Amino acid sequence: MRLGVNIDHVATLRNARGELHPDPLEAAKFVKKLGADSITIHLREDRRHINDNDAKKICSIKKIPVNLEISTNAKIVKIALKIKPNFICIVPENRKEITTEGGLNLKKNKIQIKKIISKFRKKNIRTSLFVNPSLDDIKISKQLGADCVEIHTGRLANLVKSNRYYLNEYKRIKKCSILANNLSIEVHAGHGLDYKTTHLLTQIKQIKEFNIGHYLIGESIFYGLKTIIKRFKKILKRK
Repeated sequence: MRLGVNIDHVATLRNARGELHPDPLEAAKFVKKLGADSITIHLREDRRHINDNDAKKICSIKKIPVNLEISTNAKIVKIALKIKPNFICIVPENRKEITTEGGLNLKKNKIQIKKIISKFRKKNIRTSLFVNPSLDDIKISKQLGADCVEIHTGRLANLVKSNRYYLNEYKRIKKCSILANNLSIEVHAGHGLDYKTTHLLTQIKQIKEFNIGHYLIGESIFYGLKTIIKRFKKILKRK
């Protein structure tokens, strides 16, 4: 199981002062050195954290596998094709949202998403779709030609954190993971993950990649990136 570290909030901290520090590029290098398998950055339409220059510089370092999250916006897709990240994850965007609120509406945007996936496939860029834990969405992802799905784990994470009954949501994620794997779609998990939720999801062996950002960066304020990445890597190695 691989660990992808989202460094968006390094850029959030930098942007709070409108200056140059801390530098997301240096964060990408540092996090990779500490054991991250890949770096995730989200080039949002409103550029609230990662900006075009960040994305270009980080993607230019070939020793760092980059997972670039983007919306279906044509201008953003064009930028992504130009800077050529290793991986793409297509996510929904709502300008008023604080963070991504759920998976893509695949039924509504089938034609558009299929065309985008085709463009990245021609560039040999692995493409993932950020989806809700829905069997229908997994089936549609296969129809659209996605290489991977990243299952939205936000609801599960919130249930676990609030000590509420989470088993039904866990079962949904597991069923979707098994179906995706059977359809030869690689399974990833992301959103709201902390130690407890990540450990819980490692029981689903079909999940190959965990993308973690907000909690990891937040904990690093107290304990340091080296310690937190090491803790997550240890969780992902458990059998």
